[in-house]
Formats: sequence, C-alpha cells, structure tokens
Amino acid sequence: MPRLVECVPNFSEGRRREVVDQILEAIAAVPGVTLLDSEMDPDHNRSVLTFAGEPEPVMEAAFQAVKRAMALIDLTQHSGQHPRMGATDVLPFVPVEGVTLEDCAEMARTVGRRIGEELSVPVFLYEAAASTPRRTSLADVRRGEFEGLRDLIGKDESRRPDFGPERIHPTAGATAVGARRFLVAFNANLDTGDVRVAKAVAASIREQSGGLKNVRALGFSIEGGRRAQVSMNLVNVEATPIPRVMALIHSEAARHGARVSGCEVVGLIPEAAMLDAAEHALQLEGFRREQVLELRLRQPPLTEAVPIATFFDQVAGPTPTPGGGTVAAFVGALATTLATMVANLTLGKKKYAAAEDAMRQLKRDAEGLRRDLLALGRADSEAFDAVLRARRLPQTTAAEQAEREAAIAAAELGAARVPLATAAACVRVADLAELAARQGNANAITDAGVAGLLAHAAGRGALLNVEINLKSLGASADKDHMVASLRATRADLDAAAGRCAATVQAGMIA
Repeated sequence: MPRLVECVPNFSEGRRREVVDQILEAIAAVPGVTLLDSEMDPDHNRSVLTFAGEPEPVMEAAFQAVKRAMALIDLTQHSGQHPRMGATDVLPFVPVEGVTLEDCAEMARTVGRRIGEELSVPVFLYEAAASTPRRTSLADVRRGEFEGLRDLIGKDESRRPDFGPERIHPTAGATAVGARRFLVAFNANLDTGDVRVAKAVAASIREQSGGLKNVRALGFSIEGGRRAQVSMNLVNVEATPIPRVMALIHSEAARHGARVSGCEVVGLIPEAAMLDAAEHALQLEGFRREQVLELRLRQPPLTEAVPIATFFDQVAGPTPTPGGGTVAAFVGALATTLATMVANLTLGKKKYAAAEDAMRQLKRDAEGLRRDLLALGRADSEAFDAVLRARRLPQTTAAEQAEREAAIAAAELGAARVPLATAAACVRVADLAELAARQGNANAITDAGVAGLLAHAAGRGALLNVEINLKSLGASADKDHMVASLRATRADLDAAAGRCAATVQAGMIA
C-alpha cells in the first residue's frame, strides 16, 4: 500500500501570479510530488496550494516552498483581509493513505525544525503536532499576527517558538507547521457590503463562540467593500455537514436582513461532502452512495468478475465496508473452490470410479455454495450500510427518536441474519470438504483439509459479526431466536470442521 500525505500550505500572496507560480515551480521540481490544486484570493491576499506524495518528497517540497516564499514575500508590504503571521502562514500535513495523524505530526516536527534552523524563521507547531495544548488551535497560535508577534517574541515566554530564533524574521515573519485531518475551506458570500453582518454571522456559527462544532469562521469585507463574506474552515464535514452549516448561515444572515448570494470552495473538497450536499438539496429518500455510477465503478459489489486486487484494495480502504462479514463470506467461497478442485482431480480416475457420482454432486453443491456465499458477501456490506443509514436518521423530536430506534433495531437484526446465513453455508462447505477428503483423490487430501480449515475460520468469523450485532439489540423474541440459532450453528460448524480434520489426519496416516 502506498504511503500518501497531502500538504496544503497557505502563502500570504494572492495578487501577484508570478510569485505564486515561482512557489509552484519549487514544489514541482521535487520528484515524487504531485501538484493537485492552487487557489489565489486577492481580497484575502492569500494563496492555498495543494500537493501530495510519499512522506519524504512531500517534506522536501514543503521546505523548498517555504524557502522560495521567504525570498519573494515581504510581510511589511502585505495587506489583506485574512489573518497572517508569515510569508508561509500555515503548513499542514494531512494523512491520506498508509500514514497516521501521528506520522504527519512527526513530519511537521521534522520540517519545522529544518525551517527554524536553516531559514531562521520561527516555527510554531499546531493541531496534532502541537507541543502544548495551548497551541492546538491555529487561531491561538496566530493571535496578534505578524505585527503583534514581532513585538512579543523574545519577551513573552508564552510566545516562544518551537523551533528557530526567538525573534521574528524581518520580512518572512513566522510559520505555523502542523498536522491535521482533512478540512474544507468554504466561504459564504452575502448580498451586503456591511462587514458587521458577516462578523455577526461568523460569531453565531463558529464553535469557539458556542455555535456549531468543527466550524471555524471569520467575517471579512471583499470586492472592495461591495460584499461581505463568512469565511470558514470546516474541520469535520462528516460530523458537521455543509448543509447544516449553510442552514444556520441562512438563518443568521436573515436576522440581519441579508441573504447568501453565493458560496465558494477554496482548494479541494472530499467527494462525500459534495454528495452530502446533493442529498440534502435534492431531498433524496433512501439514497445510497453506491447509486452514483462512478462510485460503483470504483467499488463494484463482490462478484466473480471483480479482480482480486480490486477486492483487496476495497477491504484495505478507509471505509467500514466491505468488512469482516464480507471477507468471511469470501473466504467461505474460496474454500468451496478447493473442494471443487479435489473433485476434479478425482473424476475420470479408474481408482476412484466408485466415487464418480459423489464427486459430481459435490461439484454441483460447491458451485452453488460459492454463488450463495458471494451473494452473502454483497448482502453483508448492504446490511451494514443500512445500519449506518438508520443511525443517521433525525432525532430532534420524540417521534423521530422512536422511528430512528425502530429503524436501527430492524437494521441491526438484518445485519445479524446475513452473517448467520454465511456461517450456516460454511457448515455445508466443511461437510463437502470432509466428503472430498474421505472419497476424493488421496493425493489432494491436504487441499480438502485446507478447505475445511477455511470454512471453519470463515464461519467463526461470520458468527463474530452475528454476536456484535445482537449485542446492541434489546430483548425480543427475534433476538432470542437468533441467539439460539447462533449457538446451534456454532456447534454444527465446530462438529463439521472436526470431522473434516479427523478424516484428513486419518487419510494422511493411511
């Protein structure tokens, strides 16, 4: 699996394209780095660049970008709507694939130390890389901005940088280097030039002022004072979706006699966040993400047509489905192929003529079970997705809460029934493996043994999913029946696997 990191530096220059282009060139010159996006905002006088790659080249590109920006940007000549304290204002590392947030925090510390030592720019670590809880918030780190820090560094102990000199760089200021999860930079523009309205709306919606969790917001004047803007960083769009933020902005703006005239995304945005917004805007009922053609093509349901590498990538991906239940069904299906192989190695051999009919029936049964188990693998992912949809149902009123609880209970019961059926199918696979070991070609007896072991492991894995889904269900006749079925299936599975193992051991000794 590749180790991918995203870096999203913000530079205090949004009006001179030639300067931003030179910074982009410094990034692109590092082999192994892919430039993804660049945004310039003249009102904020700020640019946001996005690039990604393996950790080492990303760290090198980040340093080279900071070095180039230091040579080209003079904060003493800078003015803009957005708060800033450095030529390179913030330098966050974001985990994408194969790396953790702590890995990115260590990258931030490594690059931050290098910036401080080699460029003599004071560095403050923030977010997941913060050296003290007081510096977790970027707003706290940047308080006072360039001019305020210039007066405080070296005098105020609380403003001592993590790396670099205890004095502001005369033109490049200071840089915040950190590690964070993916955020969405999102702006809502108002149909008023009164910046006081934007500031009031921002204060109402941001978490720090008692608004929505995961929302950072400020109010600015843009377009030469013709419009006001609510500028936001949405740090967790799953927990606080964009439509929820926008609903509150519309409401708060209306209180001040204003409306939202348009919105903009700065940089990149996750596909899931846009789908959330689309579902909300279209008022879709019962919509499933896999109904989006491109998503289904990237993650097709489990069938024999899906390449094994694609399935492996799906399982390894950062999504809960396909998960353990689907993998258990897949392994059960894999076990049937070994039983079928033993049958094929037996058919047509004079020595095993008496087993011809049994082996032909074994093949038919195994092929049917393989189809059944693959279908159960698809159903397992669908059942879990149904649980997630039920958990996302509204619960603002007592009626909604009752409806949500009933939907969750039904979905969790369904999510338990699917792996129970998988385990029952694995019992039959273990029986076929034992038959293959007992009557099939003796030269392939260990293959039958592996089939039995796989069937046992797959069935046991499926039963784990039954147990975890039943655990959250309240007492009911359905639950009692499922518990009894689970115990019976477990006993049948262990017995069938035991018979297969005994037959294989006896055949190996003979």
